Amino acid sequence: MVLYFVSDPEFYNPSFIIYIISFWVLSSFLTTYYKVLRFTKLLRLLSLTFRHFFIFILGFFAFFGIFKEGSVINNQFLILLSILIYTFCLKVVSFILLKWYRNLGRNYRKVIVIGIDDSSKKIIELFKQNKSLGYQYLGLFSNKSLINKLGNIEDSFDYILDNSIDEVYCSLKELNSQMVNKIKAFSNSNNINLKLIPDAGKLYSKDQSIEFYDDTLVVLNVKKLPFEFNENYLIKRFFDIIFSSLVCFLVLMWLMPILWILIKIESKGPAIFSQKREGLDGENFVCYKFRSMKINKMSDKIHASANDHRVTKLGAFMRKTSIDELPQFFNVLKGEMSVVGPRPHLPSLSIEYQKVVDDYLRRHIVKPGITGLAQVSGYRGEIKKKSDIKNRVRLDIFYIENWSYLLDVKIILMTIFNVFKGEENAY
Repeated sequence: MVLYFVSDPEFYNPSFIIYIISFWVLSSFLTTYYKVLRFTKLLRLLSLTFRHFFIFILGFFAFFGIFKEGSVINNQFLILLSILIYTFCLKVVSFILLKWYRNLGRNYRKVIVIGIDDSSKKIIELFKQNKSLGYQYLGLFSNKSLINKLGNIEDSFDYILDNSIDEVYCSLKELNSQMVNKIKAFSNSNNINLKLIPDAGKLYSKDQSIEFYDDTLVVLNVKKLPFEFNENYLIKRFFDIIFSSLVCFLVLMWLMPILWILIKIESKGPAIFSQKREGLDGENFVCYKFRSMKINKMSDKIHASANDHRVTKLGAFMRKTSIDELPQFFNVLKGEMSVVGPRPHLPSLSIEYQKVVDDYLRRHIVKPGITGLAQVSGYRGEIKKKSDIKNRVRLDIFYIENWSYLLDVKIILMTIFNVFKGEENAY
């Protein structure tokens, strides 16, 4: 059966192959076909598979009805049946093999439990008894008097970092809201998955989703940030490449030679100013700008201020209109920056800001941007007081937690509007 249709040249029709692959990816996304978690059971896997196959079958036969009226590829049923059998066997076999592999103590996640109640006891037993889930339970932290605990709740923070913990399970019955928020902030800053074991008497928050570990045990999963989903990262990266390419070809191609000549005429030094800035995960990268200042020794230590004597006349115009930032689109194409995101800071100033703002390091979980929510909200230019950097970081974190494609478009449009309107703090 397989050899019959594979040897048929009609099977390799390019339009058929492209359509089938595209529809498979689309239907997989719609049915969450590949969202198989550690605690997913075989019955759930079969349910996902049959739901996905049903949609795929409809799309498969739609190809012949819409495009080729059923005449391009012979033995349509045999082709479809073979595809489904192969994928089903691969799915089930890989699922069983992975369970067996985890039973051997491989591919595991290190977990701890914070707080004790009946539900957290069930979680602990589940981790100990069912090794195929792939969890390595290391211990319990609680403020209650227990013999077998690793320490009090406050002790858990150092333990998590010292032992590279992957997931933390917290009992909402023992922990108050203040402690839960503290653990949430700590988990976000250190890229740790946080799971909440709910108190039956409390309502679920909108930033939490329910996960069923077995028929009776429910755990609240603290929802991931938008950029923790690969599809969002790919969407943003695709947009960055397209938008930056257009700017480079339509604007910089003719503007750069003109500015190069004008900058060189006005003052000595290179037309392009390069400077180390902090980027993704706090790693330094070289950021490019059109040089707007005279060559000076303080450029890596302090930002420009109002009536700064270092700024040239052409530089003042470029800074006012943000033209000096345009070479950063090359940084975007290189993958070091994004069109929209938190502005990159000097490493020397970043150390000072960390002392003022507790959540400052959360800015580093995304690429820095040419423009950002803080900038279009009026927070750009010189930082004169502590509240300035606090407000910028607050808006940066809001952007990270609430990102959407439309939010990026809105920020870009507001940036363009501000360029033509002119900004008081742009100096």
